[in-house]
Amino acid sequence: QVQLMESGGGVVQPGGSLRLSCAASGSFFTINTMGWYRQAPGKQRELVASFTSSYTTNYADSVKGRFTISRDNAQNTEYLQMNTLKPEDTAVYYCNAEICTEWYSCLEYWGQGTQVTVSS
Repeated sequence: QVQLMESGGGVVQPGGSLRLSCAASGSFFTINTMGWYRQAPGKQRELVASFTSSYTTNYADSVKGRFTISRDNAQNTEYLQMNTLKPEDTAVYYCNAEICTEWYSCLEYWGQGTQVTVSS
């Protein structure tokens, strides 16, 4: 079976940095798209950063210039480098990917989430 597993969350002071990782495990042919979302209490889940199928990047306005999404295709791992963190970045962060277990069978997968808390 295919799974996405996030790691790297924690508590950090404003201005600090964290790097989140999301590893895909299982048997599959391709990962078409990958991205990061977050959800704060009382708010809708929002897109933070993503790769499109053409490997271009997309960032939320609130994180542009501070966050960087990257991926290691050989290791089937996605990263989110978060710099200059603000209290407003506090949320549960989820990784997301469209994964094809067969060329004709592609589904959207979500990780379980990792908590990021930015507080002094």
